[in-house]
Amino acid sequence: MIRAGAQSSEQAITLRDVAFTWPGRAPFTLRVPAFDLARGERLFLLGESGSGKSTLLSLICGINLAHQGRVEVGGTDLSALSAPARDRFRAEHIGVIFQMFNLLPYATPLENVLLPLSFARARRRQLADPRAEALRLTTALGLDEALVTQARAAELSIGQQQRVAAARALIGAPSLIIADEPTSALDAARQGAFLDLLMTQAEAAGASLLMVSHDARLADRFDRVLDLAQIATTERGRKAG
Repeated sequence: MIRAGAQSSEQAITLRDVAFTWPGRAPFTLRVPAFDLARGERLFLLGESGSGKSTLLSLICGINLAHQGRVEVGGTDLSALSAPARDRFRAEHIGVIFQMFNLLPYATPLENVLLPLSFARARRRQLADPRAEALRLTTALGLDEALVTQARAAELSIGQQQRVAAARALIGAPSLIIADEPTSALDAARQGAFLDLLMTQAEAAGASLLMVSHDARLADRFDRVLDLAQIATTERGRKAG
């Protein structure tokens, strides 16, 4: 399903003739002929587990490079950047809520939330008081300050870890927010609070938002809704080419 949404002459994300293959005895290939996300647009991408959603996000974030085609974020061709340059670009411009959270287990939640600012000077300059902003975000997500400042990430529940990962992605107002199944470990009340904060932060920063999920019930708040099958195809046992 597609709903008309916010449009812009400038694109936050552009993919053209993209193909990527995971290697192995049974290769999995994702192909995306064309995909665009407008600056400031909030897009919900629907897809079942194993449909290639996480692979698509890894290409958009520059974690993996397409084997063919072009991936641009904010007008920057990611294939033109070295691996370290892609890492810096991602840190400065993209807030990522990873499906597996990727928290530092022995750091506090507060230290985890503040971590991107160590690598992203532009995001750091957005904040007069980074610690206060981190606590504001975690409080809005229902996390107690004592837990955030004193516990270790490894001691948190899965739902708490997911909320810490969300605050880490949002801090410093990145221009693009990528969320991979960000509400999967949250109950209905926590899902609502999370989406409220996500939309508020994206609007305040003028950020583009791409959220992928298998849960179509979450789609109502977004400008546009796409099924992954509308923009991508997958092949098993065949390589890109």
